[in-house]
Amino acid sequence: MFTGIIEEIGQIKNISMLSNGAEIIISCSEILNDIKIGDSICVNGVCQTVTSYDDTSFKAMLSDETLKITNIANEKSGNYVNLERAMKIDSRLGGHIVTGHIDCQGKLVSTEKQNEFTNMTFQIPEDKLKYIIYKGSITINGISLTISEIKNNTFSIAVIPHTFNNTVLKYLNIRDRVNIETDIIGKYVEKMLGLGNNNQNRKINIEFLKENGFV
Repeated sequence: MFTGIIEEIGQIKNISMLSNGAEIIISCSEILNDIKIGDSICVNGVCQTVTSYDDTSFKAMLSDETLKITNIANEKSGNYVNLERAMKIDSRLGGHIVTGHIDCQGKLVSTEKQNEFTNMTFQIPEDKLKYIIYKGSITINGISLTISEIKNNTFSIAVIPHTFNNTVLKYLNIRDRVNIETDIIGKYVEKMLGLGNNNQNRKINIEFLKENGFV
């Protein structure tokens, strides 16, 4: 479990394709302070398990599913990535609950400087729009951010200077793909109310509320 508060920008040292996945080596420093094999590290929003490490980098294995859903398949040696270690139970939750399990990829469609802030707009698949709300939380490349506007199949965020300068957001170009994780609370609500893909015809009405003990 993560918070979406980025600890360090790492740099991809190498990506090697395997028969059923890939191996990635990431150069970093802060993340290595108390690292051990088996630890979970959030890499651009993707939860990865440390398989080995040395004084300057760590290694992780990428599954075919990770390569299919996330933007890591498009990364290359020299690219920068956001890094966050798993949260401690006695730490402050500075962002929001982040699982490191990516829902989809988004695409940067516009960037606009507004005084000290940077307004960034992303396009996402229409079926994921139901999970985002105005002023709600969303994770972009592992960063906990607040949605400032929703329009059609896009949403915008207003990024403060600290976040912009200390994450890979500053390296993004128009049409670049990003990893998106929507707020997990909305998914649980959908599941409990039976409103998922397997229950498209189910409606919330007085009978539904009575059945589930709301009235």
